[in-house]
Amino acid sequence: MKYNETLALRVAERLMHIQDVEEKEMFSGLIFMVNGKMCIGVSKNSMMVRLDPNTLENLSDKDGWQQMVMGGRPMKGYVSVSEDVLGRNDELDFWVNLALAFNPFAKASKKK
Repeated sequence: MKYNETLALRVAERLMHIQDVEEKEMFSGLIFMVNGKMCIGVSKNSMMVRLDPNTLENLSDKDGWQQMVMGGRPMKGYVSVSEDVLGRNDELDFWVNLALAFNPFAKASKKK
């Protein structure tokens, strides 16, 4: 299993009301692109959430997340949320809604 298919289905259900959603397999997982921008990713045991970097300080009371790190450097605006806390619908909804709230302000990747 490349990614948690059950979690991916739960995320897809929450995005089905949005017109411009595309699923792409990349980074050994499933990425949900919203309006042409990376929004949420599902891997084997976690979910990547793209959010406003300024909201990190407001998440100190939330369990099961950490800022993503690539090449030893923190990835600004990306967190990884453990699947352990995503079993509850209200927790999954919280993180999906956080990603969707930031999506209109997120920059799209440059087309190659």
